[in-house]
Parts: sequence; C-alpha cells; structure tokens
Amino acid sequence: MPKKSVADVEVSGKRVLIRVDFNVPLDGSKITDDRRIRSALPTIQSVIERGGRAVLISHLGRPGGKGFEPAYSLAPVAKRLGELLGQPVSVPAETPKDPAVAGAINSMKDGEVILLENLRFHGCEKRGEAEFGQLLASYADVYVNDAFGTCHREHASMVAAPMAMGSKPKAAGFLVEREIQYLSETLAGPAHPFTVILGGAKVSDKLPAIENLLPKADHILIGGAMAYTFLKALNREVGDSRVEQGMVKEAHRILEHAAESKTDLHLPEDHICSTQFAERSGDIEVFDDAIKPGFMGLDIGPKTAARYSEIIKASKTIVWNGPMGVFEWMPFKMGTKHIAEAVATATDSGATSIVGGGDSAAAAEIFGVAGRLSHVSTGGGASLEMLEGKRFKAVDLLDDA
Repeated sequence: MPKKSVADVEVSGKRVLIRVDFNVPLDGSKITDDRRIRSALPTIQSVIERGGRAVLISHLGRPGGKGFEPAYSLAPVAKRLGELLGQPVSVPAETPKDPAVAGAINSMKDGEVILLENLRFHGCEKRGEAEFGQLLASYADVYVNDAFGTCHREHASMVAAPMAMGSKPKAAGFLVEREIQYLSETLAGPAHPFTVILGGAKVSDKLPAIENLLPKADHILIGGAMAYTFLKALNREVGDSRVEQGMVKEAHRILEHAAESKTDLHLPEDHICSTQFAERSGDIEVFDDAIKPGFMGLDIGPKTAARYSEIIKASKTIVWNGPMGVFEWMPFKMGTKHIAEAVATATDSGATSIVGGGDSAAAAEIFGVAGRLSHVSTGGGASLEMLEGKRFKAVDLLDDA
C-alpha cells in the first residue's frame, strides 16, 4: 500500500518533525560530500514554503551515546543546510534531550528550520527506547520519515517516535516515497525481461536477495568476489580468489534451485586476475575459465562483460547491487564500467533501472551514468533488505495514502 506523502499533509503553522539522514562524511568540520543534505531539500522546502515549522532530526557517525561529542556535532551540517536553503538553521542545544530544545521549538515562526543535535548522543536512540520516542513526538504535530538509509533500523526516531505520535499525521518524505515506489512497487510487478546484477565480496550478504529474486527474475548476473564461491561450488579452478568456504554448500544449493527454475543464473567465464591484491604491484593476466594457482580474480573478463552487457541492453527492468570487481583500481575497473554503461544504455531505451546504494551508486557516479538511471538508492543496507523482500516497521507505521 502506498504511504501518505508529506505533500498531502496540512502543515501551515504546525511543528513538523522530519527524520532526515544527514550522516555525511566529514574531514574535521568540513563536509566532503553533501549529497544527503541536498537529497532532503525537496521535503524540507515543501514544509517551510507551505508555512510549516521544520524540526529536523538525524544521527551522524557513531558517538559513544554518553552525551555531546564535538567531533560528531551536526553544527557543520546546519551551516551547509542554511547555505542551501538561503536562511539560517540553528542547533538549539548540545543534545536532543536538553530542556532548551522544547523552548526553541515553541518559539519558532512559520517557515523556520531548526536541526536538533545528533540523536546518537543518547544511547536510547539506537536501543529504540519508547521514552525517547515519546520525547521526540512531543516536539511535533506532524511526523515525516525522509531517512531511507535508516529505515531498516528500529531506532527510537524511526519507530518509537511515530508510534508515540498516536493519531497525528505520519507521512513519507519525497525521498522515502521515491525509494518505496522503485524498490517495492516496481519490483512487485516488473516489466520483463527482468535482469538482476549482483556483485560485491560476499555471497552471504546477497544470498537472501538472490533467494527472493530468483522466482521473479529472467536473468541473474553474478560478478565480484562472490562469483568465486559459486564457481568453487561447481568445482572450477579459482586459484587464490576469495572464496567463502562456509557458503560453498549454500551456493551449490542456489545453483541447483536456479537450474530448476525459469531464471538463468550467469557466472563469469573469464577473469582479470593478479598475483597480489593491489593496484600497481603483482602480475596481471586474463584467464578463460580456470584460474592458475597464485592468481586471484579481481574483475570479470572482457568476454563476460560483453555477454552481460548484451543481456542488460535487452532488459526492461534492471536491478544492480554490487560492483563486478575492484573498480576503484585502474586495472580492474572495466567490468564495472561496461555494466554501468550497459544499464544506462538500456535506461535510455526505456528500461527501468534501480541501483542499490553503496559501491554501485559510487560506481555510477564515477563512470558518469548516475543521471541517466531511473533510480539510484540512497540506502545501501536498506535497499538490499528491500530486495530481500523484508518489510520495514519504520515504513509500516506511516499512514496509508
């Protein structure tokens, strides 16, 4: 069921508690990437332009949960947000529980924005304590969840706060609304051919997603280090490539399951390998099928990249989660680059493409295709759990549209 949008809630003169994800990378007090702040702007602007009073809450990093820590302060975020909005954004106290917070919120005028300090300055946030949720709820007339990257976590601001809101409106921000639309609604009835591209290091990380998507997908393309656990399960020679020994049996079971289904599960047929896990040292060779002892696979080979690209370009729905190799290093970037370009080309031709967060999103940015894709998710862990078919309590608690 689609969730009520912030656009559908009357906010004029009301205190709107917006859970955002401002967990941005910092170098000292300098923000090195402000994309998460920018991605929250449409929701914040919608509230303040309609006369709402925006009370923003977020975590940042992993403080100890024992009170204020200057290194994890959201003050630099408030400064940057103020620049982007063109109006001041204050941080009213050193912790969200400080008595000064309620006074600052009560004296707000319509269209103003304040940002409470780091929620994780209190350990009760991560523990999901009801009492802290009740305090946050007491600051607001409306609750908005626009923090997709944290939707899979049952923290106080995500679950206890909306529960404590009672009958007051609880809506999805534009970012969460978009994530649900793509990761849940699109995948509930994908256009075919439906292709899933899975990469990264560990089979164990992606196994639940493979199990959930196997009955739905036409093709599953496997790359990254996780491919070598599958190849090992087929008794292929993988040299010194990374293998999750404890997952070989599970990989074999998945391969058998795929063989009995209508889904084609594809594995790399050639590999770019090195004698060292390093960018510039080590001997580099391309192997067809068997990898010699002493060599480890660090990218899919050119034949695999070409075959995968053809499958992707013929697809109508594409989900991509995880790189094909160590794309940050020059000798091992081409597999992921070819995949990124194929996904963009398919999207240009009318396909719907959904890229999971984390490394895949970074690769899409690096290879200059992010703007050509249908949807690049803001949440790595959350997007993967949604691909696994999991429900999120933080989303379920929002009002239905």
